[in-house]
Formats: sequence, C-alpha cells, structure tokens
Amino acid sequence: MTSALFPTRWLHLATTALLLSINPAAAFSTTSSSCSLKSSIHPSSPRSPRSSTSSSTSLSVASSTTTEYDIVKVDLTNGRDYPIYIGSDFTDAEAASLLRKHIHGKRVLLITNDRIAPMYLERYQQILLSNNDSHDTKQLIVDTVVLPDGEENKTYDVMALILNKALELGLDRKSTFVALGGGVIGDMVGFASAIYQRGVNFIQIPTTVMAMVDSSVGGKTGVNHPLGKNMIGAFHQPQCVFIDTNTLNTLPDRELKSGISEVVKYGLIRDAPFFEWQEKNMNKLLQRDPEATRYAIKRSCENKAEVVQADELEAGVRATLNLGHTFGHAIENGSGYGTWLHGEGVSIGTAMAATMSEKMGWIDEGLKQRIYDILESADLPVKLPKDSPMKVETFNKLMSLDKKVADGQLRLILLQGELGNCKFTGDFDTSALQETIEEFVKEIEA
Repeated sequence: MTSALFPTRWLHLATTALLLSINPAAAFSTTSSSCSLKSSIHPSSPRSPRSSTSSSTSLSVASSTTTEYDIVKVDLTNGRDYPIYIGSDFTDAEAASLLRKHIHGKRVLLITNDRIAPMYLERYQQILLSNNDSHDTKQLIVDTVVLPDGEENKTYDVMALILNKALELGLDRKSTFVALGGGVIGDMVGFASAIYQRGVNFIQIPTTVMAMVDSSVGGKTGVNHPLGKNMIGAFHQPQCVFIDTNTLNTLPDRELKSGISEVVKYGLIRDAPFFEWQEKNMNKLLQRDPEATRYAIKRSCENKAEVVQADELEAGVRATLNLGHTFGHAIENGSGYGTWLHGEGVSIGTAMAATMSEKMGWIDEGLKQRIYDILESADLPVKLPKDSPMKVETFNKLMSLDKKVADGQLRLILLQGELGNCKFTGDFDTSALQETIEEFVKEIEA
C-alpha cells in the first residue's frame, strides 16, 4: 500500500513503499512574472503561499499598442523549461512575436476541431505565417487539420488523422504541431506529436477554461479507450502555452463552469487562500470578469507548474491533481463519453471524495459542506441525475481500471485535515468507499 499526505511546508519524496507526508502547497519555487501587469491586478487576491519571481515589462511589436500579460514558467530539467503566456487583447503581431520564437523548423501543422475552426483557425494560421519582427526571418509553411469535436471523438482513430496528414505532407522531425482548442484537442495533438517520428515539438493554444488551467500544462497527452479514459498516451511537454482569455468570450456557459471544477481543485488540495478567494469571487468568474478570470487562470497555472516541477511523471505528488478524477472518470465512461463534460464528472467525483473523507473522519462536516457549497455556487453537479446508468458494479469495475491502481490496489486522492491538505493513498477504509458509492447510486433510485 502506498500513501502520501501533503503538510504545509516541505515536500518529502520517498519510494512507493514508504508512507509519504507531504503538503501539495510545498515550498518549491515556480518563476512567475507579470508583463505590464500592475500590482493591483486583483485587489482581493490572496497572498501566494509559495515563492515566485516577478517582473514588469510590456509587449509592443511594430505598433504603438502594448498588451499586458503574465508569464508563468514551468521549470523542468535538461533545458525543457517553457513559458505559459496569459493575457487578453493580444494583437496579431504580438501573438506572432510570442509564438513564432518557439518554432524551430519551417513546417507547422495547426490542428483544431470543427467547432473552433470557424472562429479562430484562419486567424491563428495567419498569425503563425506573419513575419512582422525584423529579427524573425523565418518563412513558415502552415498546414491545417480539422477534427470532429467532442470527448466521444478522443480516440486513437481520430488522433491518427493528424499522423496521416503529417505523413502525407512529408513533415520531418523539425516540424511543430500546434493545438488550437480545448482539452480534447490538446491531449490528442500532444500525443500525436509525442509519437510522430518518435517525437516532434508542439505548442498549446488552449481556448477553454479546462485547458487553460489544467490540461495544456504539464505534458500529459493521450486518447481514451472503451475500457478507460486517457489509457493510451505519453508524457510530452510543449514548447510553450499561449493563453488569450478573449477566446473565452465564445465559450458556452456549460463549458465555462466545467473548467471551474479544476480551479476549485487547486484550492482544496494545496492552496487554501485560493479556495477562500474563490468562495468570495465565484460570481465574478461566472460573469467572466476579466481581472478575476485572469487571476484564477494564473494562480491555477502557478499551482500546476509547481507540482509538475516536483513530479513530472506522476510518481507521487502529481497524482494529487486527480482529486475526484477516479470517481469522475468512471462516471464519464460509464455514462458514455460525451454525456458529461470532464469537469462535470470531476465535480461529482470531488463531492464523492469529500463524502468519503468525511465518513472516515479525515475532514469535518463543515469542510465537506463548504466543498458542496462552492461546487453548487458554480452551478456544477454534486450528485448523479435520475436517468444515470451508473450502478455500484459499474463504479467498482471502472475504478479498478484506473491508472493509479498499483499491483492490483486502488489508490485514491482524499482530503485530510485542514483545507488545502490531501492524501494520495491505498490505505483507506474500503467500507467507506462502498458506502459512498452506494449513497450516490441510491439517489438515482430514490
């Protein structure tokens, strides 16, 4: 059995045979800078519990305009560090200046889906082709691929369309793949780039909250299998992540709320001040307030970058980012991919993890209620609907196939102690797990 508890100051890494006692808000450093960003970006933002380096500058490319933006740096070994650019109102020239410097060859394959393509494909193709900087002499060739939208299309066969196009075009190892879209596109493009000619560079341009705060950062890529979500994939880090929050203006409300579930997660597992900020500012996030949105994305990316820096390949602390996911993935798969958005499944899964944690006495009733309250304030589900096909047997079967199972033992991320602390463990009360599953299934049958 393995266990990892995450306390407030230090990160203790140990072998999987040893019980770990760690706080996900550990004191390792992520470089974060603000470009043309005033210190009052959000007056009610909590003070970060971690160390970061900040600077202030501006981006002005061949024009009289400047755009304020943040940079969060993902620190990795062997020169693989990369920036996350976070801003809004980027001009095409500014976007080109930031993106093109991360393209090292002459060929680019820009991939999106059939929902995003009418809104943003032509613009980003032209941005990548632009050469407005006198120091940038590259003449790029940018080809495009448009895939069908939706979680139900996150399959090997659909992903293979990217590989087919790359081979038809004769793209070589210096080519760069660019993912333009949400988490499904980002995961598939990342996986295709990981396996095409044993690895080519890629760039993430996320257009959903879910992708901006979670899936575009950290190098997890993959596709679904009928027997399990994201079961076929690879770790492959991008060259950069470019976030223009203006793309959220076209994001449907349901997808906005889905992404917020991952924002809530960071507060629960490692960043209590951020959770408290969310409790006060959830309405602003739902109303797409620009400053609140940008702050929430930046803070989420800082949390994600720190965890990835500490545990890139998910040997320990990174697994805590999957709070609610084991339950949630089972719900997504068992209900049929596409029935639930990922964040909706995670929201119900988080409620289940909180319920189970409270049943074992690891958190008190008050914290459990705060978790339910914040999810409901974001208009996210906390129980299964009456028409859900989920049964106790369905949960048990699908959860047994989870990627965190080790030597046949299911391991879960559960909450323990004060807000901002969690535990990754296989040492839990199995009766509490079964009681939790039965309780949620009974709500369907009631």
